[in-house]
Amino acid sequence: RKYQSRRESEVISTITAIFALAVALISSALLPVDIFLVSYMKNQNGTFKDWADANVSRQIEDTVLYGYYTLYSIILFCVFLWIPFVYFYYEEKEEDDGNTCSQVKTALKYTLGFITICAVLLLIGAFVPLNIPNKKNSTEWEKVKLLFEEFGSSHGLTALSFSISSLTVIGMLAAITYTAYGMSALPLNLIKGTTSAAYERLENTEDIEEVEQRLLRIKSKCRDGRPLSSRDRRTVQQLEERLRTLRRRERHLESVEKSWWTKFCEAIRPLKIVWGVFFIIVALLFTVSLFLSNLDKALHSAGFDSGFIILGTNLTNPLNMLLPILQTVFPLDYILITTIVMYFIFTSMAGIRNMGIWFFWIRLYKIRRGKTRPQALLFLCMILLLIVLHTSYMIYSLAPQYVMYGSQKYLVQSNKTTDGQPRNVTFVSKECDADAPEDQCIVTRTYLFLHKFWFFSAAYYFGNWAFIAVFLIGLIVSCCKGKKSVIEGEVDEDDSDMSDDELSVYYR
Repeated sequence: RKYQSRRESEVISTITAIFALAVALISSALLPVDIFLVSYMKNQNGTFKDWADANVSRQIEDTVLYGYYTLYSIILFCVFLWIPFVYFYYEEKEEDDGNTCSQVKTALKYTLGFITICAVLLLIGAFVPLNIPNKKNSTEWEKVKLLFEEFGSSHGLTALSFSISSLTVIGMLAAITYTAYGMSALPLNLIKGTTSAAYERLENTEDIEEVEQRLLRIKSKCRDGRPLSSRDRRTVQQLEERLRTLRRRERHLESVEKSWWTKFCEAIRPLKIVWGVFFIIVALLFTVSLFLSNLDKALHSAGFDSGFIILGTNLTNPLNMLLPILQTVFPLDYILITTIVMYFIFTSMAGIRNMGIWFFWIRLYKIRRGKTRPQALLFLCMILLLIVLHTSYMIYSLAPQYVMYGSQKYLVQSNKTTDGQPRNVTFVSKECDADAPEDQCIVTRTYLFLHKFWFFSAAYYFGNWAFIAVFLIGLIVSCCKGKKSVIEGEVDEDDSDMSDDELSVYYR
């Protein structure tokens, strides 16, 4: 509602965006549910609870699996059918305002291409043999293979896992492009603030006077009746366009300067600085955790052809230590995961708003408050949906131990001796890791779903390094850039004068 255009707003595109993003957020909420269920089956001393026998455990795991089936199937429907159809429908509506039936037919024709892609992905996942590489000297890798065999070999599950993993890789690319940059841009923009509206008006007024004087000088050449040269006519046209843009800026700056919202933002400026410092600390915490997790995989995983899969952790990180502790007090881990997901969404929005939506070097759409077209809103929704889909793997990267086992523990035999002679046998509890017996620790369905195909896991691994690199580059760029304009991105040369009415509601 904040970003959609007031002149071109459409109910269907808004509802589609809300529904698709809601489904993606609900699917991300399954992660802590899955972790809670496997953790709840065991006591703190490492023993299974009385009711948690093999049948009950299997039923609970199947229930979580059915939840993933349902939500991920809806996501496939949104990504490959509903969102493309609505997008192409509005594209046709702009070109042909007459026949609704013709618009629907054309939109369906283009949507068939996306349906074909979905069908191909499902077929590859279901029927193409994807042999797991053998690691004869790796006991850990043998355990991974047994886990995947236990997870199920049905064609439907494999097909869905392959399709969702393909979308998650696209979401990873979107996160590298937008979220990584937004994590640096959002806090630094809050800390730096914006330029003063009064100062910008003064500069803008000087620019208007300068352009008007240049126009007068050029037009004075034809006072004696001589026509202007083609070069002067082009210059006059460019200056007149520039003058129209400057006058629009003048109207916007005047509205901003008189706005109660601007005065309120100036009053809470110290609070914005505090939030900016907090967000940059959180961003650095995420980056350090991601670096340590990736470094652990580089040093202790089974290698590239296993997808850098690792059971347990050797190099711990702050989030991996914090989440299992919070899980003991319900619902603190839920709150933290919700905060992480929303943080990724807000930083992604900051990145998208700063950069716009691009297809390689071609800029497709700008995301601007009150001026975003229905098609751009659908693109925005699609990008956020894919980023949220990738969030589950990001949380695994930040806290692998928590995502795999939750707070589960298992019993380890400890032999106490006296003068070198065994005295008695006791059992002590230990956190679940790669050394745990297969029947003592239950791995979450989320982990197995994410790592069904080793080559996707390898792509995620290298994507995490790219994410860290883009964040650091974005941090340097954001530090070097000056303050943003108080009306940054609100006035462009290709805007019409009618667009001023859309933005005036925000400055009253």
